[in-house]
Amino acid sequence: MIRLFTAIAIPPQIGQGLLPRQGGIEGARWRPLEAFHITLRFVGDVAEDLAADLDEALAEITAPAFDLELASAGHFGEGADIHAVWAGVDESAPLRQLQKSHERAARTAGLKPESRLYTPHVTLAYLKRPSVPEVGAWLQASNLLRSPSFRVDRFGLYSSWQTREGSAYRLEREYLLDV
Repeated sequence: MIRLFTAIAIPPQIGQGLLPRQGGIEGARWRPLEAFHITLRFVGDVAEDLAADLDEALAEITAPAFDLELASAGHFGEGADIHAVWAGVDESAPLRQLQKSHERAARTAGLKPESRLYTPHVTLAYLKRPSVPEVGAWLQASNLLRSPSFRVDRFGLYSSWQTREGSAYRLEREYLLDV
């Protein structure tokens, strides 16, 4: 079994702009620069043969390269159950289309449909029973977050595993978009 997801890696120069926002919430597990990404499709634990089928389906995706910007900030969960804070992604029709292509590829490979609403974001920290006022103050301070535009000309299939510091990721395969 291998734990997989598909994503767009955040360019280091864009990620550098997110690092100063990583503070102000006690106990937060801030993600390292190399872990910043925008998930397109979470796959989860799958057998190697299903992973190979997914790879084949992803390789069939054709989509144009496009530009993105990060904008705003948010969180997942409510009250004491807030479990992550994130940088948002400016609305993008090409991103939505690419995400739908990943959902179709996952179904072609035999995966169940994703039931959660797609919220494009870059996770900055994972939280466990955070101080709600601290999270509120962080959100207020980060609400006007905006990155420069960056080019998306590829996506990747990543594996994931747990370490003491949190999840670690490895790029298993990269797929180019049409330039």
